[in-house]
Amino acid sequence: MKETAEQRSRIMRAVKGSDTAPEMTVRQLVHRMGYRFRLHRKDLPGKPDLVFPGLHKVVFVNGCFWHGHDCARGARTPKANAEYWRGKITRNSLRDASNLASLEAKGWRAAVIWECELKDPAQVKKRLAGFLGHTLRQRHESRGRRTA
Repeated sequence: MKETAEQRSRIMRAVKGSDTAPEMTVRQLVHRMGYRFRLHRKDLPGKPDLVFPGLHKVVFVNGCFWHGHDCARGARTPKANAEYWRGKITRNSLRDASNLASLEAKGWRAAVIWECELKDPAQVKKRLAGFLGHTLRQRHESRGRRTA
């Protein structure tokens, strides 16, 4: 059964910009790693999904389709209104690049986690641990605390 334009429009309107399933997965993963973070700081370019103020680092969790990732899901273009979607995804990609450059200019480091990467949570966890730079144990020891 083929969707009508009205049905497709209703589906697309329902897509959320924050608190998405991929974002929630990354939040849970990072929290279990022992890191604490802030969400969607409006004073930073792009309103990063996770902000680690003490580390001056941010994480964006991007949907492959919406941000033009080069994976199979990101390479799909809807058949209906294809020109509009190509333009929208291109604008999103350009805005993402501009936001990353602005963050870097302000002294922030950023990581982008793509929706498709969440198929392998262990790899995402390893990548985030490397990006965030040190373990919870090292953070506590650097503050003069002991961990058991």
